[in-house]
Amino acid sequence: MKAIRTRSQDRILNLLKNIKQSISAQDLYIELRNRSQSMGLATVYRSLEALKLEGKVQVRTLANGEALYSLTQEDRHHLTCLQCGLSIPIHQCPVHELENELKSSHKFKVFFHTLEFFGLCNQCQEISQ
Repeated sequence: MKAIRTRSQDRILNLLKNIKQSISAQDLYIELRNRSQSMGLATVYRSLEALKLEGKVQVRTLANGEALYSLTQEDRHHLTCLQCGLSIPIHQCPVHELENELKSSHKFKVFFHTLEFFGLCNQCQEISQ
């Protein structure tokens, strides 16, 4: 069954396709306003939530609690420094086999997964010594 999308959801999807990077809901709201496609901030959040439940948008929560949204394209993995906020992408995925096993054993439709390790980057380790 295909979900029926609102105009607001379509605008958000199109913007995410054009910017091709993760963005916060507030920055998305500002960007829409700058492009004369203004909508309320609550509408932005509701639309992102609906798109997330549809599997079209994924969310990544940073160490500071900020949520970043992007199109669901690929699994994303990061090393995130708790001191300076540096986020280093990890390009290999150590959990694809587990994901496939869980899909089968639990009859669960997985849209995406994230894996994030939190700690101190090399530079912050040197500063704190």
